[in-house]
Amino acid sequence: MQPSRMFDRRKQNSLLRGCGKIREQKGQALIEAALTMPLLLLFLVGAIEIARAVFAGIEVSNAARAGVQYGTQSSAYVADTTGIQNAAAADAPDITLGTTTVSHSCICSNGAASTCLPTDCSGASNETILTVQTQATFDPGFYLPGISHTFTLHGQAVQKVLQ
Repeated sequence: MQPSRMFDRRKQNSLLRGCGKIREQKGQALIEAALTMPLLLLFLVGAIEIARAVFAGIEVSNAARAGVQYGTQSSAYVADTTGIQNAAAADAPDITLGTTTVSHSCICSNGAASTCLPTDCSGASNETILTVQTQATFDPGFYLPGISHTFTLHGQAVQKVLQ
């Protein structure tokens, strides 16, 4: 019977040693969490800022697309610069658009150059191409040293005018 008692004591001693290790590591998880929390918060703030910048970039591009869609409805809308700019601004309600540039050019349907005069394209039709460029300034809420405090976002849309 003595060997079985010895086995029980060894088992009991190993269990007690394991409990001592648990007692020594009691606050380790709290310390690890306290050390990694600033890094996790930095990643979270960075992800939020990147998402805000991407959203603003999409808004600027979509505003240019809305402006060009307004202007290409027919040849009468191409010259309505104010209407095109208003359509672009209305499509970007979450940001403040800076400069919205509207320009148009012409080309003959056979590929020849045109100055948008009806007599430029002999035997071919005159096609008008509208270009709308938008821009906005993005100001992130979180600044890093060495990186600019504002960014300029650009959008551009080009489309042929319906005849």
